[in-house]
This record gives sequence, structure tokens and C-alpha cells, in this order.
Amino acid sequence: MSTADPLLFSPITVRGLRFPNRAVLSPMVVYYAKDGFSNDLLFSHLSKFVMGGFGLVFTEAAAVEERGRISHGDLGIWKDEHIAPLRRFTDFARAHGTLSGLQLAHAGHKGSYQRAFEGYMPLGEADAARGDAPWETIAPSAMAYAPGVPEPREMTLDDIETVQAAWVTAAKRGLEAGFDVLEIHAAHGYLLHEFLSPLTNHRKDAYGGDLDGRMRFLLETTERVRGAWPDDKPLFVRLSVVDGAKRGWSVADSIVLTKALKARGVDVVDCSSGGTATLTREDALGREAGFQVPLAEALRKETGVPTVAVGLITEPEQAEAILQEGRADLIAIGRAALDDPNWALHASLALGDRLDFSAWPPEYGWWLERRARTAAKMGQKK
Repeated sequence: MSTADPLLFSPITVRGLRFPNRAVLSPMVVYYAKDGFSNDLLFSHLSKFVMGGFGLVFTEAAAVEERGRISHGDLGIWKDEHIAPLRRFTDFARAHGTLSGLQLAHAGHKGSYQRAFEGYMPLGEADAARGDAPWETIAPSAMAYAPGVPEPREMTLDDIETVQAAWVTAAKRGLEAGFDVLEIHAAHGYLLHEFLSPLTNHRKDAYGGDLDGRMRFLLETTERVRGAWPDDKPLFVRLSVVDGAKRGWSVADSIVLTKALKARGVDVVDCSSGGTATLTREDALGREAGFQVPLAEALRKETGVPTVAVGLITEPEQAEAILQEGRADLIAIGRAALDDPNWALHASLALGDRLDFSAWPPEYGWWLERRARTAAKMGQKK
């Protein structure tokens, strides 16, 4: 496929910030951090995607509180000392014409877990013996994430104020660290999503009950974060647009929420799904190519808010079609980018002139173009 003017590689402007293209590196935890600090491994991991042609590169979720981590390997932004190592990355991205994004998160009752490749089970005595001690988690309701898992402590009103203040301080640290875009993680069964979903929020006060009550914590947090984040910098929110296919939080709920988020200064909604406690495999959306794209399409159509499509988008032609059909405004690539950090650069070749390496770093592109032209000539002789 060759598209004369691929939308995937056309710029888009949000709040006056020009995105060089529509390819976004999705936040993905890799467990390189120690005590929340970015390090050489995490810098090397993220810098690959800058060199690989993505217009916006997000960090993995950064915990706004120490107790808001999922595991001991999570990135953090809960103390000032976390700023400088992150600025190393944002400076690098900016020098190469790439935007940097910081995703702010709190694990809620999905915290105090092993790293995924260690088993992704609640931390216990064996983990503590090797230096990974468990910690108390908090949630809107005293409901464990899974059977047999320690229950979190139900948050008091003082806890709600403390956590919201932590989000604001984290946003200010993100600004000092030099990030261009901020994303509030309100998906995948973590704290903010736990407040939204009727499956996990059983509160009887103003932060529970009906839809307005369950949205209150996220909307208040968003308003406070927007107030701390400059007017000329975009604010994203990642949502699980649905809990599951048939129960829990719904697309209709997300439409109401997105309109309320827009009124509070949110610019883009990053559209995912699932992650909620109590859901079974039977509840999940069917896993097929682009299975979450209809969610991004529905929110975009019904609210006018720009959306990010994510989830089993693997091919350049697939990504381009989503944009051409008006189903989303940005495309987030996750595990396909882990497999190929140059996914965006390869997509530019696939959607355009396969012999045009001008988008590549010149130190690479000069050699690669010569090789491609030589190969093409050899193929013609055959």
C-alpha cells in the first residue's frame, strides 16, 4: 500500500502543541525502575522509540504515591528526587523533535504485587525476604482485586484529599521534569477506575452511588491537575471505556464522563477497556485486530473529543485506515513497538516511498537507502 499523504504522518495540533505525527508509544511497564527512579535501562528503553520515529513517547505509569505502585519495579513521581532522571529523557526527546508524555497513576487495590514476569501475585513473605516487602493498599471500597488477595483499606475523606493533592504535586513535578503531555490513568482497574465502576465502588457517601457520585473523584482530580498543568500543554485521560462486554461501566457512561472531562479541560481521551475486578474471560471484549477501535470511534463521534485508538493495532495500513475513516485522531502502539522499536519508521516506508529514508536519523538513513536501492536494482535484474 502507498498513500500519497498518510494521515499517520501528518501533524496534529492540540492546545497549540504540534505533534509531528499521529504515532504514539503507549505507556507500558517494563519494571526497570528502582524506588521509583528512572535509570539507564529505562532511558535506553524509551530512547529507542524516540529514534524509532514516534511523534509522542509516553513513559510507563508513574505512581503519584509510593503506595500507589503496582510493584517494586514501577516508575514513580512521588518525590522531588524523581525529577532529574526523567528530565534526562525529556531533554533527549526534545532534541530529536519528539514529544514526551508522562502518565500519572495510582494502583489502588491492584498494588503490592510481584512484577509480571515474577508471577504477578500479591507480595508475600518470600518476596519480603528478598527485599520486596508488601504494603497496605487503599481503594474506594474494602474489596480485594481477586479472591484470596489481601483487602485494601477503604479510603476516608482525608485519604481522598491526600491522594488528590498527590496528583497535583505529581503534575507539577512532571512539568519541572520537562514533559510536553500529561495523561491521567483512569483505566484498567486502578484507583481512579475503581471509583468509576459500579463493580468496585460500593461507597454510600458523595463519592459512590449513582453515576455522578462515582465520577466525582476523577472529575475533582482532573480539575485540580488541569489547574496545575499549563494552559498550553495538552492533558489526556486514559479510560477503560467499558468494563466488559455486558456488565459494569459502559460506553454510555464513558460518553457522559468524557463530556464532563472536556468541560474540565481534558483535550484527548485514550480509549482502552477492562481490567476491573470480578470480570471473567466471558465478560471481556473479543480479542481481534483493533478490537477497541469502536470505543474510540464512539467517544469521538458522540462528544467531539479527539481520541487515541489502542489495542492490537499492529500494521501500518490498519493504523492509517483507522485515521482515514475518522475513527480516531491518534494511534497508540504498544507490544508491536516492543517487538520493533522502529515501528513508526517502518510504517513511513510502508505507507509511502519504500526507498525514501528521509524520516530516519540521517546517520542510519543514508546507509539504509543505499542498501534499499541496491536491493531494488538486484530485484529488477531478476
